[in-house]
Amino acid sequence: MSTNGLPDEIPIPIKGITYQQIKVEKIPMSESYIQRDSSLIPTASRTVSLNPCRTCMPLGAMFATLGVHRGLPFVQGAQGCTTYVRYTFCRIYKEPAIIANASFHEDASVFGGQKNFVTGIRNLVVRYKPDLIGVVTTCSSEIIGDDMTSFIKMAKKKIAKEIGEEEMEKTKIVLINTPSFAGSHVVGYDRASKAFLSTLAKEKTEPNNKINIIPGMMSPADIKEIKHLLEVMGVDNIVLFDTSDVFNTPLRPPMELPYYPKGGTKVEEIEDMANSMATFALSPHEGGAGAKFMEKKFGMQAIIGPFPMGVKNTDAFLKTVSQITGKPVPDELLDERGLLIDYMADTLNYTMQKKVAIFGDPDIVVGATRFACELGMEPVAVLSGTPSKIFNMQIEEIAKEYEVSPKIFNGSDLFEFEEYLKTIKLDIIFGNSKGVDIARELEVPLVRIGLMVWDRVGYQKRPVVGYRGGEFLLTEIVNSILDYRFPDDRTQQL
Repeated sequence: MSTNGLPDEIPIPIKGITYQQIKVEKIPMSESYIQRDSSLIPTASRTVSLNPCRTCMPLGAMFATLGVHRGLPFVQGAQGCTTYVRYTFCRIYKEPAIIANASFHEDASVFGGQKNFVTGIRNLVVRYKPDLIGVVTTCSSEIIGDDMTSFIKMAKKKIAKEIGEEEMEKTKIVLINTPSFAGSHVVGYDRASKAFLSTLAKEKTEPNNKINIIPGMMSPADIKEIKHLLEVMGVDNIVLFDTSDVFNTPLRPPMELPYYPKGGTKVEEIEDMANSMATFALSPHEGGAGAKFMEKKFGMQAIIGPFPMGVKNTDAFLKTVSQITGKPVPDELLDERGLLIDYMADTLNYTMQKKVAIFGDPDIVVGATRFACELGMEPVAVLSGTPSKIFNMQIEEIAKEYEVSPKIFNGSDLFEFEEYLKTIKLDIIFGNSKGVDIARELEVPLVRIGLMVWDRVGYQKRPVVGYRGGEFLLTEIVNSILDYRFPDDRTQQL
């Protein structure tokens, strides 16, 4: 034996291993493409999902909780349920996401997570002093039957004995039941909207002359664009789950510890939402449950969609806001609309008759489908990764209006979507980063939209909603077409 404890015959590399030494060339399984078994292509024919276009329900609830000022998600489940989500948010937004976890192991999975939960909530309250904790359940806690309502009462009672009732009451706790087997991240956000409002919104006192906005899982830039539209109109508003200054924050030394982003919807604002004039759920599948709850509980009008992308949908949003508040749409916004219309006319020769496939979460897919039609493009296939009762109807309405006939995939996966795209002519794809390999395989450009964009930087800083967002998106569409392949028909020279 050598002095370092290793056998003498084992060489220790001094310079390390180079990349060329560990690089392994990919070897295709076959020389040419093998046709798939047609009976296995439809998602309904399989017991597994291949390349799913959605992720777990707790992610949506965690996203929502992070949109509350000094809010912390607490995940009642295993560490992996939290690590994956933190990793995903960091990939997308390049910002830290503070998410606590009950750290389930074998004992908690068998005997229940009460001990872990009570201890975890106590540590959060004492050390981080959050204004709110969003308790997010997972598959494991739901399956073993954790009584979360009782657990929350136990935790509050224990912490109150330690720090006092008054201090304990400074931290609100909201329970969000999110078993992943019952839905996707879209459903998780939707459930969170109802859970927060049913727990925090207080009985009406006096009108606050504001409107409520539940944006859905929009990017920070999209939420800022919505607030810009309302600010120009002079409409006061409360945005539920405002992540605009949470997932896009300045890099400055923390002024105090524990550190929280300056953004997010304040708890007292959520409590005051019961006194507003109306609730807008801009993404029907992501916040519609919250808006409907407010209508049922407090009698305020609920406006469910449409997703304000493109001309007509943005027009509809502003028109409804004007009708409810009595404030006209000012010239500044009409000029923004005119600039988008002018830009669409200037670039029509690039976009007209281009065949586009669109995939992602249902609301942004519906919005992007209409915007594509407004640009003179032809949607040939649309996919909602989350099953929806209204998705087909929404797409068919647009298809009838513009006389197109896209193939509709409702709740399917990207394997089925790709196999269909291989059988048709296609010019461009709209979707998130999960479509990169599909676009390369089909040799068409991919315009990235939606939540899961992690292979580009800056997407969270550029809106796609509103008139100005339409200009940004149109620029991306046209440049993607021109960068990828010079049009053979020379229509770009008209």
